[in-house]
Amino acid sequence: MDIEKLNLSSNYRILVTGGAGFIGSNLCEALINNGNFVRCLDNFATGKRENLSHLMSNSNFELIEGDIRNSKDCQKACSEIDFVLHQAALGSVPRSINDPYTSNEVNVSGFLNMLIAARDAKVKRFVYAASSSTYGDSKNMPKIENIIGSPLSPYAITKYVNELYANVFSKTYGMETIGLRYFNVFGRKQDPNGAYAAVIPKFVMQLMDHKSPTINGDGSFSRDFTYIDNVIEMNVRSITSSNLKAVNTVYNVAYGERTSLNELVGLLKQYLGEYDSKISTIDITYGPERKGDVPHSLASIDKAKKFLGYNPKFDIKHGLKHAVKWYWENLR
Repeated sequence: MDIEKLNLSSNYRILVTGGAGFIGSNLCEALINNGNFVRCLDNFATGKRENLSHLMSNSNFELIEGDIRNSKDCQKACSEIDFVLHQAALGSVPRSINDPYTSNEVNVSGFLNMLIAARDAKVKRFVYAASSSTYGDSKNMPKIENIIGSPLSPYAITKYVNELYANVFSKTYGMETIGLRYFNVFGRKQDPNGAYAAVIPKFVMQLMDHKSPTINGDGSFSRDFTYIDNVIEMNVRSITSSNLKAVNTVYNVAYGERTSLNELVGLLKQYLGEYDSKISTIDITYGPERKGDVPHSLASIDKAKKFLGYNPKFDIKHGLKHAVKWYWENLR
């Protein structure tokens, strides 16, 4: 993504935790292309070295192989850094249900380590990945930042605790923090493999292999799918905003449209069918609903527009076309 128009100074030194992951590596690349010095902290538990391979020879890029559960690694990573974009976490609702302890250690204890390290290093602003899972069982639609329900999974609890900690650090230590509640992010470099693969890359790979994708439930569940470049925009706007009313709060990061899983698979079959006509004829199979799944998710992005000037360029169709092209060219 070209972020020059967002007026991000190339003089800033930026730390991206989880920088070898899907979102983190895209952020690293965009920032490096803008001329920034970028430091990545990652333990490669879920991140991939190949996501960073093209950056390793760049003098403006530094990799620290470390763990946010280790406070010394966090202190080292935050040294002489202007802004932190904290992406490191163990995602996935099913993973947290299967192993709540590790999700808590990484997402809560690791988050606290990073807050303390950023405070001690006197970073200008701490921007962190929050989650739409925080809305829990709230029936409110669209989702508005100040109305949440009860969490439906250990993962959702950990991400809400992040927001509580950030708020306390803002009030107690005068830190500037911004939480970004991501809504079903997708796009290039998103891992299609593993037990906890996100739905879009998983479906893409199954369709490219001429396999029938399995939808959990009847396909009526819907999500506000958000293309990666919209997420990059929000992270950069969170850094560049000089509006003090815009900090020490949380924002939805989405496009503001809802797409059902049935509609999603239909679009994937259509766009992949342009490369391989057989794909457009593949049937869909249906399985049981997943525990902890929220039936519907739709974000209001009015707050982000008002305070950060957020103006997402990629709707689901535009984003899927780009994503499908990347998967076809890189993973087929």
